[in-house]
Amino acid sequence: MRADAQRNRDRLVETAARAFADDDPDVTLDAIAKAAGVGIGTLYRHFPTREALVEAAYRSELAKLCDAVPGLLENMAPDKAMREWMDRFFDYMATKRVMGDALRAVVASGGNPFSESRDKLTAAIATLLRASAGKLRQDVDPGDVLVGMAGISLTSAEPDRSRRALDLLMDGLRYRV
Repeated sequence: MRADAQRNRDRLVETAARAFADDDPDVTLDAIAKAAGVGIGTLYRHFPTREALVEAAYRSELAKLCDAVPGLLENMAPDKAMREWMDRFFDYMATKRVMGDALRAVVASGGNPFSESRDKLTAAIATLLRASAGKLRQDVDPGDVLVGMAGISLTSAEPDRSRRALDLLMDGLRYRV
């Protein structure tokens, strides 16, 4: 893909993710194209259907979350990186919930935006756990951590309570001598 075409695609995906999360999930594709600074034809060249754009926006949010792990580990202690990533996961889940109607439309049309989600999320958690040898328990299955974080995000509407629950989950992950 040409560099300008890639920039246009990236702007469309980022604009769409914000629009689906911040605005009405029924935001028009025209409005997304205009906000991204491209024409509707450019949008349709990259995303022939609304569902294709929704799926790309969701996958982009997932990639941002998972791709943040190396940078977090580079800039902070592994256990602090894990806790920071948990906060980012919580934000990702909030965005996913707001995009719910748009994502359900993708599923109804036969798409599966979640096909890679679990594998990518558990791989990110596994990386954080491996980096935390000696600080965090190594006998923890990354899938169990994912279930714990997802459960917290789905059941707690209060940010302070959610942070406390994530802190408790981190306490459970700490290595005990």
